[in-house]
Amino acid sequence: MRNIFLFIRRYFNFLFFMVMQLVALYILFHYNRFHEAAFMGVANEVTGRINEKYNNIEYYFKLKKTNEALVKENEQLRNQLRENFEAPDTTLRTVQDTIAYDTLGHYRKYFFRAAKVINNSVNFQNNYFTIHRGEKQGIRKDMGVISPSGVAGTVIFTSENMAVVMSLLHSQSRQSAKLKKSGETGQVLWDGKNPAYLTMINLPKSMQVTKGDTIVTSQYSSRFPQGVMIGTVAEIVDDKSSNFYTLRLKTATDFYNLEHTVVVENLQKDEQKKLEEKIKTNE
Repeated sequence: MRNIFLFIRRYFNFLFFMVMQLVALYILFHYNRFHEAAFMGVANEVTGRINEKYNNIEYYFKLKKTNEALVKENEQLRNQLRENFEAPDTTLRTVQDTIAYDTLGHYRKYFFRAAKVINNSVNFQNNYFTIHRGEKQGIRKDMGVISPSGVAGTVIFTSENMAVVMSLLHSQSRQSAKLKKSGETGQVLWDGKNPAYLTMINLPKSMQVTKGDTIVTSQYSSRFPQGVMIGTVAEIVDDKSSNFYTLRLKTATDFYNLEHTVVVENLQKDEQKKLEEKIKTNE
């Protein structure tokens, strides 16, 4: 308390001047309409700028929470898509009660689970990334993984709460794909060079292909629903000695900034696999 009185005593003249200055400004702006309007305009502009900066800062710190909410919403919406349900080719069928189906009698084929990426590589011949979901959350080997913009990879190892995914940027990665506009199928792989580009092979030259055409997953993929984006045609290599095009694709997924993914479970995959294995035993 003594220090406060000493401070006031030492700077009394300056403090008295500031108080009188504020009183004078109050009288000026309060009893003069022109000055009052000018002051209010400046004050509103200053407070508006301060509020804008504050809102920008607050928005930045809430981005993580906003992204997590969007990922959760995206997971829910994907599970409601009509394409995730398929009806058998006949109305005469025997159904197991454990298979989920909608009110129209279509049987769910795909189920989606959101997963966050906690580790990732892009600069090697064989690249992987790790997601923070595992066996306890329903993740199994050979499930497909997609990013918000397209195909990302395939689950190859799982633990209780994590899984390792073989990236599309892997020398052994092979994905059945098709030209979206015509449906002609081929195979997509990675040449191990530029992480921003993939290669599509086995596309017949009888098809018309142009730069910018969209490449998506085909109906022959057991890990992904057909129509999931893989990339766009950036270059067409016309090998005169072959009857097939080699396409250079710009990847739909940005592997440098891979943060959120969705794991795809094909609920009918085991049934299809068991049926197809019978062919080998009968040969």
